[in-house]
Amino acid sequence: MAGSSDAPIFSCDNLSLDLGGREVLRNIGFQLRAGEVLGIIGPNGAGKTSLLEILSGRYQPKTGRVTYKGRDITPLKLFERARLGIGRTYQTPIVCEDLSVGETFKAARQAYKPYLTRFDAEYGANLVHFTAPYEKANAQLKTFERRKLLMANLLMRRPNVLLMDEPAAGLINAEIDEIDQILRMLSKEMNVAVLIVEHRIELLASIADRVIVMDAGEVIAAGELADVIRSPAVRAAYFEAH
Repeated sequence: MAGSSDAPIFSCDNLSLDLGGREVLRNIGFQLRAGEVLGIIGPNGAGKTSLLEILSGRYQPKTGRVTYKGRDITPLKLFERARLGIGRTYQTPIVCEDLSVGETFKAARQAYKPYLTRFDAEYGANLVHFTAPYEKANAQLKTFERRKLLMANLLMRRPNVLLMDEPAAGLINAEIDEIDQILRMLSKEMNVAVLIVEHRIELLASIADRVIVMDAGEVIAAGELADVIRSPAVRAAYFEAH
């Protein structure tokens, strides 16, 4: 079940995007409510990551708008959206290998005002069960630890919206189960609105309230996962494409 409010906290309408003279997104729209998990699936090249780039503010759309808490934020840049409470994760968990865990937390705490304390960093770490010592070098962290470190840095700022690009990539089953638990906690207990691009259907089946299926830059189906995966168009575009 989605959050208690019927009003969407985050939405987009009629988004389109051209890259290199080629149309990669066409007429994309959705609404996301607090406490809701919206999954996005589709074959490689469907435009999923390009959509996240627009939603997070890295790309500007050719047409359409992005709205947050009723405000048109389409002109805002990535860092401006982040400061409003819109967090973003990436497929590859890249961390600065020249820094330690503690130095990374300090940089995130002091990235912009209001500056946060070490207790805020510990709060973010506890949310994702990140236990690496502060003196440990980032270069020594494994993939899942890097994902947790980056998520902890986001969550210490208490975002209202979390945009996630394949958070289960490169993880083993036990780690995916832990990601599942973290996302459930964020959405259902902390009322964070989560949009997740993910190829692992089993993860979305567990946590997503709704899914959108994309192919060739367009939405071809939307609704509950169990319903959309039975669609002939979805099977042809997604499952048979694999």
